Amino acid sequence: MTASRTRVALMGATGSIGTQTLEVLRREPEAFDLVAVSGGRRVEQLAAVATEFGVRHVGVSDESDRSRLADLVSDDVNIVVGEKGLRELCTGPDVVVNAVMGFAGLPVTLATLEAGARLALANKESLIAAAPVVAQARLTPGAQILPVDSEHCAIYQCLVGSTEPGHPDVARLLLTASGGPFRGWSRERLRGVTKSDALAHPTWSMGPKITIDSSTLMNKGLEVLEASALFGIGTDRIDVVVHPQSIVHSMVGYVDGSVLAQLSRPDMRLPIAYCLGAPERLAHHWGQLDFRTALNLQFEPPDREAFPALDLALAAAQRAGAAPAWLSAANEVCVEAFLEDRISWGEIVPLVARTMDEYVDDPLADLDAVVDNDATARRITHANLPS
Repeated sequence: MTASRTRVALMGATGSIGTQTLEVLRREPEAFDLVAVSGGRRVEQLAAVATEFGVRHVGVSDESDRSRLADLVSDDVNIVVGEKGLRELCTGPDVVVNAVMGFAGLPVTLATLEAGARLALANKESLIAAAPVVAQARLTPGAQILPVDSEHCAIYQCLVGSTEPGHPDVARLLLTASGGPFRGWSRERLRGVTKSDALAHPTWSMGPKITIDSSTLMNKGLEVLEASALFGIGTDRIDVVVHPQSIVHSMVGYVDGSVLAQLSRPDMRLPIAYCLGAPERLAHHWGQLDFRTALNLQFEPPDREAFPALDLALAAAQRAGAAPAWLSAANEVCVEAFLEDRISWGEIVPLVARTMDEYVDDPLADLDAVVDNDATARRITHANLPS
């Protein structure tokens, strides 16, 4: 690393990706300076982070949280509130880690890119819902997106030598999926899924929303949309491959028949560290494999009949415009309803599909259109939930 420390803002510091980012920063105090954080409603946890790292700019959800935080941190801490505050925190740092959950992360994505900074993106929903608007913001001089998702970070690394727009030398992107906790389950067996079943991911430790998305394979459908937007490659050149060991994080197949892959044990600290330090690599060894011991790698196609979320996402990609925004919004509402015990696991994807049946084509011209479509999809989905 260079002598001067990289200034980092961490939006969503109290969630799963946020806390793992803090682990990386603790290991590299000479390389990084954490200058801003936000953390939703977890005020005590946020105050502890600000105190530990000497952070002077903190974002919270509302004025009541601001008042609570002010009692827990020193007087020289600048506390900002709401979406406007989040945007302020994204102006100035060299790298912004967007670990905010769901559509709420969109202001962070846009503000970072419009400031011409590096965006370490762990918030796929903002890119999926607003792909045309984000694409425009990416044109800002200096703006850069490095994906934190292990699959997309793997593809990013495998594409380093492929520089032409659209990557004509690439035949396929191969997104790997663990298969989630229900890999191999029949549709009949899936009818009895419980919340504890769905939250028991076999290889990754993640937040509840993404864990449920992994159980339905909606997460992989959203990742196909994300990969297409990130790398400028159509979804017709993106395949999903089930790989239960979660060691091969994704692959790129080239037109000459060769395939490049990135391998490691499942550990999100590795892609986080890559996105913070690139183009240099930090010598931390998270997820390192020992090839002196036996290693079994298994691959198989996804069961699209038992897990229709994948095809639902591909259909949204084909319709383009605001369809991905509707898909993401409807899924957020349904997953929240499932986690609150208002619907069963088996109702999540059918209810999303029901919302998508009401979608009317919209080219998604600007940010206002994104916000309007997100709100409409949420309203329709809420109306379709059982009372």
